[in-house]
Amino acid sequence: MADMTEDMTPEEAQQLAQALHQFNKQLREMMERLLRGEELSQQEMERLGQMVGLNRMDDMRYKEWMSNRMLRALKFEAVQQALQEMMKLLQQMGMNKQRLEQMRELLKGNQQAMRDQVEHFAGQKIAENMSEKRPEDALDDLMDRPFNALSDYEMDQLRREVRRLANRLRSRIALRQKRAKSGQLDAKGTIRSSLRHGGVPFEIKHRDHRLKPKLVVICDISTSMRYCSELMLALVHALQDMVTKAHAFAFIDHLEYITPDFAGREANEAIQQVLVRMPPGHYSTDMGYALEGFAHDYLDTIDGRTTLIVVGDGRNNYNDPRLEIFQQMARRARRTLWINPEPAMLWGSGDSDMLKYAPLCGSVVVAATLNELSAAVDGLMVNG
Repeated sequence: MADMTEDMTPEEAQQLAQALHQFNKQLREMMERLLRGEELSQQEMERLGQMVGLNRMDDMRYKEWMSNRMLRALKFEAVQQALQEMMKLLQQMGMNKQRLEQMRELLKGNQQAMRDQVEHFAGQKIAENMSEKRPEDALDDLMDRPFNALSDYEMDQLRREVRRLANRLRSRIALRQKRAKSGQLDAKGTIRSSLRHGGVPFEIKHRDHRLKPKLVVICDISTSMRYCSELMLALVHALQDMVTKAHAFAFIDHLEYITPDFAGREANEAIQQVLVRMPPGHYSTDMGYALEGFAHDYLDTIDGRTTLIVVGDGRNNYNDPRLEIFQQMARRARRTLWINPEPAMLWGSGDSDMLKYAPLCGSVVVAATLNELSAAVDGLMVNG
C-alpha cells in the first residue's frame, strides 16, 4: 500500500481535509486509512472474522464468500463510493488534474491491496479451522450441509455414510417394533371377554398392530433433486427388511418403475444405472406427466395400507401439475408424506407448484440435509 499524503503540498493537504470533513466519522476513518495506505491490524482482522462467522467456517470453497462478508462489514462499497465523491469535491476545489489522477491510481491500488489482505486472511483462517477439525466433526458437519452445497467428493462420503446411518435407524425401528408387538390395549375386547368369567378380566385383549409399513416412493431425479432423491432411495433400499413392500419410482419428464433395478445390486450401483437411463437435465421436469403415467400403469400399488412418499421440490416448469391425479393417489393411500429440500419460503415462487400439492398431503417435511432426511425416514417408520 502507498501513502499518498506524504508529498502533498500544504494547500493540497488543506483541500483534502476539507473534502474529508463532508463525511461521517466511520467513512472518514476508512477513507483516511486507504489514503495513507494502512493495512488492517491482526487484531482488527480477528475481530472482523469473528463478527462474520469466519471462525466456524472450514470449507475453502467459501473463502471468497467470507471475504466479501468481511468487506461488507467494513462498509467497503460505501467507502469506495465516498472516495469517488471526495475526488469530485477535490476537483471542484481546484486540485491539480495530474495530482488527482495520481491519487486515483494510488487509491485503486490501495483498495485492491485491502481486498487481497482480507481474502488472504479468510483463506488462512479457514485452513487453520480445517486442520484443527477432527474427522468425526467433519462428518457431522457434512450431515448438516444442504444437498445443493455438496461437492462430488462430499457426496461420495455421504453415500458411504448411508449404510452406517441405515444400520442405526434399523436398530431404533426394530426396538420400537419389539415394544409394539403386543399392540394397543383393547379395553372393549377385554371387558367382553371378562363377562364370560363373571367379570374377572381373565384374558387381556390387544388390538392388532401393524408393525411394518408398505411404501410407494416417487422421486424426482432432475438436476436440482438428484442428491436428495439418491440418498432417499439408498436409505429405503438399506431398510427394505423393515417394510412389508416398497415400490420405487423415478421421474424427470416421465415416470419409470425402478424397483427391479435394485434387485441383487448395491444401492449406489442401482441408482447410477437409473441415472444413466434417465440423465438429469435442466428445464425438463414434468411431474404432471409423471403422475399421469403412474395413474395409468401403477395406481394399484397404492391401497389402504400404503404410505405414499413423494421426494421432490414441486417445481414443474409451468406444466400442468395434474392435481386431480395426485389427490386421487393420496385418497387411496393410508397416508401421504412429501419430502422437499427447498425452504418453505420458496414454495410457490417461479414454477413451484408446492403450495398446490401440500394441502393434499398428510404431512410435508423440509429435508435439505442427510440428517433431516434421516429424521424424515425414521418418522415415517413409526406405526407404518
